[in-house]
Amino acid sequence: MFKYQVDEHIYLAITEMRHAEALHSVIVENRDHIGQFLMFARIQTLEDTKSFVQASLSNFAAGTEIPTCIWYDNQLIGSIGLRISQANRSASIKYWISKEYEGKGVMTKCCKAMINYAFRELKLNRIEIRAIKENVRSRAIPERLGFKHEGTFRQDVKLNDELADSSVYGLLAEEWNSGS
Repeated sequence: MFKYQVDEHIYLAITEMRHAEALHSVIVENRDHIGQFLMFARIQTLEDTKSFVQASLSNFAAGTEIPTCIWYDNQLIGSIGLRISQANRSASIKYWISKEYEGKGVMTKCCKAMINYAFRELKLNRIEIRAIKENVRSRAIPERLGFKHEGTFRQDVKLNDELADSSVYGLLAEEWNSGS
């Protein structure tokens, strides 16, 4: 299907049904870590994970999503996906990674690979990343990659029975290609 080699240790591969149990295991092992900012991680069952994978594969077939698992030395360690709007020539990137691999540059490399693919292969014009305002590590990735902070969506995400703000970052193909 789809496999993208990021470096000698990391590759992205389309999330398939055969990965559902391994994906769910990583979610369960990292419930507290991922669940700080992504509510699905707190409650997701194996059946929920399988339903998510099936829906993602349908979206992939429709050309509206590229759902991938992140593999490090053939071990599943997280997820990164590209949600695509062909009509607007834009996409959003969503991601999470296991605690063990956080802070090692893995997600930045994966985002960079996804950005290159979106702009060079899919010929998209704009990519967006949203992160909970308090999620400093997640916000650091678009900042490091040259995204512009475009604003804050106030109280737009339910998190721990409260509403949280999201920081919104955008990047245009011309900015990425010029290296600015």
